[in-house]
Amino acid sequence: MFPAARARLFSGLTKLPSCTYSRAIKVTPALCRHQHRTFSSESAGVKVLYDGLCPICVTEIRFLQFLQRGKPGKVDFIDISLPGYDGENYKGVSYEMAMEEMHVIDEKQEVHRGVPAFAVMYGAVGLGWLGRFMMWPPVRPFMDESYAIFARNRLKWTGRGDECTTGRCEKKTQ
Repeated sequence: MFPAARARLFSGLTKLPSCTYSRAIKVTPALCRHQHRTFSSESAGVKVLYDGLCPICVTEIRFLQFLQRGKPGKVDFIDISLPGYDGENYKGVSYEMAMEEMHVIDEKQEVHRGVPAFAVMYGAVGLGWLGRFMMWPPVRPFMDESYAIFARNRLKWTGRGDECTTGRCEKKTQ
């Protein structure tokens, strides 16, 4: 493929213009849920809404935070499980919506869900090639189905059960 055509084809996943947004919640490190969250008036280009009680999700978020070190403000990782999460501050993405599937808000303030959300997120931390691969038409149906299976089962797989889709939830103790 010609370089100019390839650049136009993938520009939506790799170029994310800057914008402003107020009061993003940052959590570092992601698993340290007590006393490590901060509220920032700095704006970030991309906002990743994730479940901070999901160990699988948190492992990925830690890796992405590691990749974006030294680039403050590029991506904000918003832990939806914190008591202060208010979906109205994040394009109306409620806790319940965010628990169903991954949501990412890009620098144009557009909300992406599911596999496209991962593509935007990966592009923002320097893994644009991975996002483009996931969105590539021969791979996309496999990615959509694989993610749908994960999204349906992640609560059960992480010990929280299905009743955890509304309100706030913790890992079950036996």
